[in-house]
Parts: sequence; C-alpha cells; structure tokens
Amino acid sequence: MDRKEFLQKSLLGAAAVAVASSPLELMASCAPAKKPELRLSFQEGIAPGKSLNEKFDYMEKLGIVGFEPGGRNLANRINEIQSALKGRNIKVSAICAGFDGFILAEDPAVKKQFDSTMRDIIAAAGELGSTGVIMVPAFNGQKPCKPHTLETRAYLCEQMHELGEYALKHNTTVILEPLNRLECHYMRQVADAAAVCRDSKSAGVKCMGDFWHMQEETSDYAAFLSAGTEYLQHVHVASRGNRQMPGEDGEVDNYVAGFKALKEMNYPYYVSFECGCKGEREVSVPAAVELLRAQWKKA
Repeated sequence: MDRKEFLQKSLLGAAAVAVASSPLELMASCAPAKKPELRLSFQEGIAPGKSLNEKFDYMEKLGIVGFEPGGRNLANRINEIQSALKGRNIKVSAICAGFDGFILAEDPAVKKQFDSTMRDIIAAAGELGSTGVIMVPAFNGQKPCKPHTLETRAYLCEQMHELGEYALKHNTTVILEPLNRLECHYMRQVADAAAVCRDSKSAGVKCMGDFWHMQEETSDYAAFLSAGTEYLQHVHVASRGNRQMPGEDGEVDNYVAGFKALKEMNYPYYVSFECGCKGEREVSVPAAVELLRAQWKKA
C-alpha cells in the first residue's frame, strides 16, 4: 500500500467513526468517570425518633440516603415503609436477616422454617426495591449443624443457587455475610463468601463486608477487592473496638484502607450503620457521619 492509498483509507475510517457516533456519544466516551460516592445507610435503630417519619426526617437532614430495616415481619410492613419513604431521597438498602431456622441445619424441620421465612422476606424485599436480604449460613450456637466439610460447602452452593434464582425473580438478591470467629464457625472472610457466590452460579447471590467482623482480615483493602464489584453488594460499619458509633473507640476507628478499595472499585451500593451508641445519639450520630465522610475523602 502506497502513502496515497494509506491516507485515503485512514480518512475514510475516520469519517465512518464520525458518522457512526453522535457528538453526545463521543463526548460521553471522552468524559472522565464519575467519582464514586459514599452512600450512607442507617439500620432502623440508628436515628433518633419514635416513628419512621421522625427517623427519616432526621436522616434527610444528615444526607443519609439508605434505610436498612430488619426482615422479621417485613411483609406486614411494606405499606408502612413505602408510605414513610414517599417523596424522600431515601431508598431501602439491604434487609437485615429476620428469618427463622438456618440454611445448614441438620434438622429438616429447622431447614424448612428457614426456606419458608427466607422466601417471604425475599419477596417483600423485592416489593420494597431492596438491594438484597442479608443472611449468615450458621451462627456458632445454631445446632445441630452440618459439619464443616467440602460436601457441606457443595450443599450450601446448591442451596444458594436456588435462593439466588428465587431472589432474581423478585428483582433482588441474597447477600452472604461473613462473621468473626467468636460468632460463626463457617465463612469468616469476605473472600470465602465471594467464592461461594461464584460457585453458586447465580447472579442473585452476592456478599458483603462488615468492618466490625473484618477483624478476621489481614487487610480491609484486600478483603473488599477479593469480592470486587461482581459480588460485593453491601457494607456494614461500626466502631472497631466495641461496635459502637464510628469514632467512639478513638484512633482504632480507621476505615480509610477499606474506603480506598471501595473507591477504586467504583462501589455503587451502601455503607450501612450497624452498631450501638455509647454517647448521646443526637451528638454521636452526626459526629460518626462526619468522620466517615472525612475518611472517605481522605481515601
């Protein structure tokens, strides 16, 4: 190909791109990626107030955009929650458990309790537009429980596949939560939960990280990246000494490394308060929100 032919073909190629792409499309492709935002969520007991409307009024003043209710009796609260949220810039984030029984129960009656109540919560979560229903495979005190074997893991993946597919039919997900060793003998790290998500082979199975339980991790940063945006769908936050409001345990309440990972991932979901409160709630809650926003900015 001589120089003249090369230039002709190059110009034709450039013209084809210009015709195929609108100015808006070209501008969008060149525009910088939107910076990830810290989307804070409160569990129901975090904000002061006697009613949902009072709590949501308080949350809106702080710029809180997510609400994480408990799953127990959720189906009977759909109208109450939807009514209180109407016209507000607050959405339902995740649903915190609330089912009976547990998925790794040896007793068929206990497993049946789990299957029934979990599916009821999933259906209600879908009606509320929730990102997913949080669940733990088994707590330490739940017995008799299937043994910690590869066969049990395979069984869990099969069961999670069924739950995940059911959740997708209701436009939501199920979210596996790893816990620390004092509370759970099974699934203690975010990477463990992400691997089960992968092996469950359902887009409806996700996982989360909890800064309190992540004492099991060697690195907050690595823990979140081990799940990535494919599987990480929720985050819980609390002080890192006594599980109170972030900041109430002093310098140990550092979330910068974890936030850095979330920002690098362009994590689009919620960071939700799951904690107690040592001080006056009207003082400690705004201070905790300010601390998290400052550390997010620093990350």
